[in-house]
Parts: sequence; structure tokens; C-alpha cells
Amino acid sequence: MSPLQACLVDVYETILTCDFGRHRSELPALAGVPERAWHRELTARGPALSDGRLSTAAAFAEILRALDATPRPGLLERLVRRDRELLQASARLFDDTIWFLESLRHRNVKIAIVSNCRDNTRSLLTELGVTALADVLVLSCEAGHAKPAPQVYQHALDQLGVTAAASVFVDDQVPYCAGAAAAGITAIQITRPGAPAGSPASPGPAAAGMARVASLREAAALIWPSGRPS
Repeated sequence: MSPLQACLVDVYETILTCDFGRHRSELPALAGVPERAWHRELTARGPALSDGRLSTAAAFAEILRALDATPRPGLLERLVRRDRELLQASARLFDDTIWFLESLRHRNVKIAIVSNCRDNTRSLLTELGVTALADVLVLSCEAGHAKPAPQVYQHALDQLGVTAAASVFVDDQVPYCAGAAAAGITAIQITRPGAPAGSPASPGPAAAGMARVASLREAAALIWPSGRPS
């Protein structure tokens, strides 16, 4: 790898974790629809939410119509607001996140936060202090493409003004790491201890030749083999 100039870092289950249990129960209860039906309709709209074809508000409006929910004044606005509130209430940065991002900045390594997400994630990252430590946020819902599409990685590289050979990518999902590797970026898969069984972050077969770590401190030790940054 060329001298490191940039690090592309995933969000969910890489720098933070969220408990979406309350989302699954509170939002359908607020809408007055069955929980399973709400989840089914939301899952069906996942790809369009991720690449920005649908905003959260538009998706919720479609779901209410699909489930023949009784229209109530202000219901859509309350759903969108509660969705954002629940995300911020349930999100928690991992203990090594700020240390890792500050270490990158200390080494003059540019940072791109690269996430497949809905339009509620930018405000979350700002609230948690991540935005202030990153050079750019490349969010799929804004970029119009989701990992592992090559356009996502290239967009991040272009925004930072660096080459793939001088960059590293850290993510919890093998397909997304493989997508970065295909774009010429050194990929590191992070598998946090205690990840729910069957989740993308839970231990499973690693891609051939791909480094795997259990924390961002371990990732740093790979990135800086001569010693961990201070």
C-alpha cells in the first residue's frame, strides 16, 4: 500500500451501535398498524431509502397508504420526528471511536465516513460529534448509490482527493469490504465482540486475504504496524 493518506470508515456496527427494538414497536403503534405489517413494508422500501430514491417521510407516507392507516392530522410529521428521536436515543459510540478518529487526524490522515443509511443519519453523526472529526460524510441516501457499488468508494476518494492505493476502508460487512478491495482500497473487516448472532457484524467466513479485527484499536495496529498512534 502507498503511504496512507485516507481512511474510509463505516458507521453502523463499526463506529457506533443502535438498538432498533423501540423503532420496531413504537412507530407502528404510533401509526396504529400491526407491527409485522409495518416492518414488512419498511423492509420492502429499504433499498430505495438507502440510495435516496425515497426520503423517510415519503416512505412512511407510502406505508400508511399501503396499510390503509387512518389518516390523522400531523401523523406523518410525528412519525418522522419520533423516528429521529429514537435513533438518537438508542445510538451509542463504541469506546474506541473518538480515539480512532482523533488518531487519524493526528497523523494527518483524511477521514471519510461512508455509510449505507437513511436521511436520519447525518443529524445523528453531528449530534454524536463524528461530523466534526471527519473531512467528508458520504451517505448513500445523499450519494445516490449504496455499498458495495463502486461509485460510493470512488465518490469518497474524489471528495478527499486521494487515490485508492493510498487509502484503507474499515467496515463490518464482508461484501462491502470486498467492494472496497475491488476498487483497489485496502479493506479491513471489523467484527465487534457480542454482535447479535446472524447479524452482518457477527463472526463468519472472512474474504480471502482480508484482514479481520475486533476493534478500531486493532485496526490502528494494522494501519500503523510500527506502533499504535498516541
